[in-house]
Amino acid sequence: MNAPPTPPLHVLLVEDEALVAIMAMEDTLVCAGFRVTVTHNGREALEADAKDRADLLLTDLRMPVMDGKVLIQRLRGGRPGLPVVVVTGTPPEGGVASIQSGDPGRTQLLVKPILMADLVVAVHWVIEPA
Repeated sequence: MNAPPTPPLHVLLVEDEALVAIMAMEDTLVCAGFRVTVTHNGREALEADAKDRADLLLTDLRMPVMDGKVLIQRLRGGRPGLPVVVVTGTPPEGGVASIQSGDPGRTQLLVKPILMADLVVAVHWVIEPA
């Protein structure tokens, strides 16, 4: 007897940049087997996550309304260990450690512009067991 198929992991994609960049990331992740919800700022992301909990957060840092660092802290505050991939054009001083803030979740930092293949590698890295 076959086990029921495992549902795809849900990625919450938070990006305020050009629509083309968002669509490229979304398409890449869907083709890699993920389910993706797209939002454009931290507040929208929190609302989307409350309705449909994400397995992984993919976010920019500099966004209107609520920046990515605050978003990460808010989501990880209720869900320590949430895997996070940050894609940003302005990496923070201190790199991943400044984003991690002592949380046990895996975090990967990619600096724009990125290759979509690197995005998929980063997503797989943060969801792999340590």
